[in-house]
Amino acid sequence: MKTRTLFISGALILFTGFIGLSFRPQNSNEFEITKNLEIFGAVYKELNLLYVDEPKPGELMKTGIDAMLQSLDPYTVYYPESDIEDYRFMTTGQYGGIGSLIRKSGEYVQITDPYEGYPAHKAGLIAGDVIVEVDGKSVKGMDSDEVSKVLKGAPGTKVKIKVKREGESSELERTLTREEIKIKDVPYFGMIDAKTGYIKLTGFTQSASSEVKAAFTDLKGKGMKQLVFDLRGNGGGLLTEAVNIVGVFVPKGTVIVKQKGRAPNTNYTYPTKDSPLDTEIPLVVLVDEGSASASEIVSGAIQDLDRGVVIGQRSFGKGLVQQTRNLPYNTMVKLTISKYMTPSGRCVQKLDYSNKDKGGKATVMADSLLKKFKTKNGRDVFEGRGVDPDVMVNRKTYSRIATVLYTQNIIFDFATKFHRENKSVATARDFRVTDNIYQEFLKFASAKDFTYKTASEEKFEELKKTAEREKYFTGAESEFAALLKKLQPNKEDDLMRFKDEIIDFLELEIVGRYYYQNGKIEHSLRADEEIQEALTLFSDPARYSSILSGKNTGKK
Repeated sequence: MKTRTLFISGALILFTGFIGLSFRPQNSNEFEITKNLEIFGAVYKELNLLYVDEPKPGELMKTGIDAMLQSLDPYTVYYPESDIEDYRFMTTGQYGGIGSLIRKSGEYVQITDPYEGYPAHKAGLIAGDVIVEVDGKSVKGMDSDEVSKVLKGAPGTKVKIKVKREGESSELERTLTREEIKIKDVPYFGMIDAKTGYIKLTGFTQSASSEVKAAFTDLKGKGMKQLVFDLRGNGGGLLTEAVNIVGVFVPKGTVIVKQKGRAPNTNYTYPTKDSPLDTEIPLVVLVDEGSASASEIVSGAIQDLDRGVVIGQRSFGKGLVQQTRNLPYNTMVKLTISKYMTPSGRCVQKLDYSNKDKGGKATVMADSLLKKFKTKNGRDVFEGRGVDPDVMVNRKTYSRIATVLYTQNIIFDFATKFHRENKSVATARDFRVTDNIYQEFLKFASAKDFTYKTASEEKFEELKKTAEREKYFTGAESEFAALLKKLQPNKEDDLMRFKDEIIDFLELEIVGRYYYQNGKIEHSLRADEEIQEALTLFSDPARYSSILSGKNTGKK
C-alpha cells in the first residue's frame, strides 16, 4: 500500500509543477524512489525553463520513459494514446482499415498481400500496386508505418487511394470503405491426406481458442484420425487462450501453467475449465525458433503432459508474463509481472534480464546450471532453453542467390508480371513452376542488377586478411587471385544449380497472387519437411508411443 501511495505522489510531482513531497519514506527503497523522482522532476523543470530550443514535453517524456523501461526487458513497454490502437490489434487481431499488407518499395509503399474478402481486395487492388496518393495527398517518401496510419481509420469511413500498376499507362484511383479487419488466428486448416488434419495457428488473440475448436470440429467431421498442429512462427499472445487451447486435448481441470511474480497478487495457477474435444487423438505440435510465449505454453504443456510429440527446432525461450496497467490521459504500460512454469515446473525463459553483462546485454544461463524436470511419464526436460522438440528437424537453409532473389523483390516482381500475363493457374495445392515458366524467370532475372557473395568467398576474404597480417600473403598473390576467381559466384550457373530452391520461392509467390495467404499455406504443405516427419511418425504408432513413454528419445 505504501508503494502505491508513493507512485501516486510521484505522479503528482510530475504533473503539478514538481512540488516536493511533504512526507518522508519509511525505508531506504522508498527513499531512493522519492529522491530520484525529485531529481527527475528538477531536470525536467530546468529543461523546460532554459533549454536553447523549445522542448516538446510529450516527446521528451516518452523518450525518458522508453529509456527507463529498456533497462528492464524488451517486453515492458509504454503506450502513448496514439499507439493504443496498435496494442488493441495485438490483443484482438482487429483494426479499422483496408485489409492489406504493405511495404516500402523505393520512394513509395507497395501492396504486398491484400486480404481476401476485405476492402483492398474487393476494390481490385493487387499485390504489386504502388500507392502514390491517399486522400489526394502524395505519400512519396513516407515509410510503411506512416502510410499504414493514414490508411487506417474508423470502420465505415472512406479513403481514396491512387495507385500505379505495372503495365498500366495511367494511375488507378479507388475509393474504399474501411472495415473492421479481423486477422484470423487460424488462417488455414484442412486435410493433408485422408486421415491427417492440419491446423495453422499464427496468434493468440481473444478468438484463438474458439477458432481452434471450430477447425478441430470441422476436421473431425471430415474423417480426421490424427492432427498436425502448427505453431511455427507464432510469437504468442494471451496466456488464457493458450490454456484454453491445451484444454481441447486434455481432461478438464488439468493444470497447464503456473505464474510466479514478486507481488503476491501476480501468482496464479491456470487449470483447463472446459471439457476437452478429444484426449486420445494422436497429436504432433510443430515449433521453431519463432514459436514464443503462448506457443511455448501450449507446446511445453503438451510435452510435459505427454499428450503429443513436439517436432521441429528449439523454440524461442520466452517465459515471462506481461500485464497492462492503465495510466492517466489514455496511456498505458505493459509490464512484466511474473514468470510462467509449464506442468513439469520448468520455466522456458532463456535470457536473464536481471543479470546483464557489462555491455548491457541479457545473460544466458550456463548449461551446467540448468535444472532438470520430469514429464508425466518421467521423460527429462530442462528449463531455460525454450521447448526442445522430441523430434529435431534441422531448419531448412537457402543459398545466397535464392535469398537475394527473394529479399531484393526480384521473385516478387516476376510474380507480379506473371499474374498480369496469366489470368488463372492450377489449384494452390497443384500449381507447379514448369521448365517453360522457369526459363521466363531466367530471362527476367538476368536483366536485373543484383549481386551476392557466397559463404566461401567471405571465408576466403577472412583468410586473405589473416595471411596479410601474418605476412604470408606476399609472394602468394597469384595463388590467392586464382582461388578467388574460382570462388566468386556465377549467376548463370547458380540460377541452375539452385533451381529447386528458387522454384520454392517462385511457386509460393505466384500462388499467393491467385489464392492469397491461405493458398500459400496450402501449397507449402506438400514439401514441408516437418510435416513429412510428422506423417512418417504417424505411420509408425509404436515409435510415436515409445517417444511419449521415454523409451525412444526421438532425437536424430
